Amino acid sequence: MLFDVWAPWARQVTLHLSMRPVPMERDPDRVGWWVAEEEAGPGARYGFALDDGPVLPDPRARRLPEGPEGPAAVTDPGAFPWRHDWAGRGLPGAVLYETHIGTFTPEGTFDAAAGRLGHVAALGVTHVELMPVCAFPGRHGWGYDGVAPWSVHEPYGGPEGLQRFVDTAHGHGLGVVLDVVHNHLGPSGNRLPEFGPYFTEAHHTPWGAAVNLDEHGSDEVRAYFVGSALAFLRDYRVDGLRLDAVHALVDNRAEHVLAQLSAEVDALSEELGRPLFLIGESDRNDPRTTAPRACHGHGLHAQWNDDFHHALHCAVTGESQGYYADFARAPLATLAKTLERGFFHDGGYSAFRGRRHGRPFDRAATPAHRLLGYAQTHDQVGNRALGDRVATLAGEEGSAIAAALVLCGPFTPMLFMGEEWGAVTPWQYFTDHQDPELAEAVRNGRRREFGAHGWPAEEIPDPQDPATRDRSCLDWSRVDGGAGTEGDEPWLLGWCRRLIAIRHAHLPPGLTLADVRALADDAAGWLVVHNGPLTVAVHVGEGGEAVVPLGDGAFERLATTHRCPPPEGSGVLRLPPRAAAVLRRVAE
Repeated sequence: MLFDVWAPWARQVTLHLSMRPVPMERDPDRVGWWVAEEEAGPGARYGFALDDGPVLPDPRARRLPEGPEGPAAVTDPGAFPWRHDWAGRGLPGAVLYETHIGTFTPEGTFDAAAGRLGHVAALGVTHVELMPVCAFPGRHGWGYDGVAPWSVHEPYGGPEGLQRFVDTAHGHGLGVVLDVVHNHLGPSGNRLPEFGPYFTEAHHTPWGAAVNLDEHGSDEVRAYFVGSALAFLRDYRVDGLRLDAVHALVDNRAEHVLAQLSAEVDALSEELGRPLFLIGESDRNDPRTTAPRACHGHGLHAQWNDDFHHALHCAVTGESQGYYADFARAPLATLAKTLERGFFHDGGYSAFRGRRHGRPFDRAATPAHRLLGYAQTHDQVGNRALGDRVATLAGEEGSAIAAALVLCGPFTPMLFMGEEWGAVTPWQYFTDHQDPELAEAVRNGRRREFGAHGWPAEEIPDPQDPATRDRSCLDWSRVDGGAGTEGDEPWLLGWCRRLIAIRHAHLPPGLTLADVRALADDAAGWLVVHNGPLTVAVHVGEGGEAVVPLGDGAFERLATTHRCPPPEGSGVLRLPPRAAAVLRRVAE
């Protein structure tokens, strides 16, 4: 087999294959590349030594059985015996379910998680979105400290474990979306700078020197990250990728790396004959992120919408600290604007940032599914001091209101694992750094961060304590037994299942932001949103009954959280406190 590595600064490179050194030669056709042809079977350990230095793992290693700093192992992703033919499942009409393999089950493996996919499919979800699975130091962590973008974390089950998970998901009719991190590598175990100019001091991000996307040598760096993304879509049959913090991808070239990636993903989709898509996480509120490349956009297929989350969170919990302050003054009116226009911050002033922020969408040209709507994510739960969920903060009624707006709203909905049954297990920040100094720095940094907001240090969970990870594992007894026994499932689970069924039955794909109309009254505590043929009305107040104007036409009730009278002929709906209703406009 061919072993190759990009090491443009090296004077000589030696392949170490099963403890045997093999001199490598310069590739005459590729500048900076070294090659060697050797016999090697699956599982054979190997690495590269640059100029007689230490043996380093292959930057493109698929498998790192001893962790990110150990030798790579030869693996053949094309040899996996796939059981299910899969035609693919695109983003329009999708319902996503964000999952962390390490805490979805106590076992924290792909195989254990695959055993729970029947529950997810029965909910009506169409895609499981996995948090990052690339190799990182230690056993447990969020995955955003990965240091080998082509690899799969061995404690989860390695490359074949991921393939088994995807194959099982496809057997349940579920697509798989994988979260990938291209904006930085973890603070421990990153050996890429020893191979070549993978990072540049010309730009800096919150993690230090930026990934080199536009300086000398950046062609190969871009190809490295784009290639890893294509490998997960092709070799692991993943259906889409969620790109972490794309605003931190500093790139001043004429073609942004996101546009390059989206073009190559679209080409691969055409080649494979199944839909593939990219979802970006961006803090810029910039419509160019998802605008087509032909319109000088980056061509991503969707992006997360934190504005929607923030306004919804304020409405159901009443919180107003930090970045919630911009949304808390009139959360329902803010939410109404976000539902209609896509962003709340679309060029206006943000007090939190101390400047104007964002740009507006062309509502008529923007499909609503290009924005993801959610009440909870790993970030919005895990970055809280105690990792508390909406069910803890707002109770079952607040969770049900949030679910109605997420699952029957205009945006592509996404749930965070356990949200569908009102899980109250926290999801906290946990790490397993092997470097004692780094572990202590992370521990102290977490305490300083929340100490500045008045939290006593002893109340902040220690990220390095294994109990922090264990507390964050889902408690499946809520649906397996006790309150979850047959005929006595959690009420919220049935509510979410019904809302998703309504969405699939009544909400056609192809709606744009121009098809959304929303009206709110913060003083009275109600919001109504007309989303194509569906109407969602909510009352977040604690006081008396709310009289919600529905407008002209006749409406059929599809689901309500409380017993309430049907819409009146005068075009109003009476909702009790902390209630939600989903209706459908019908011909008179």
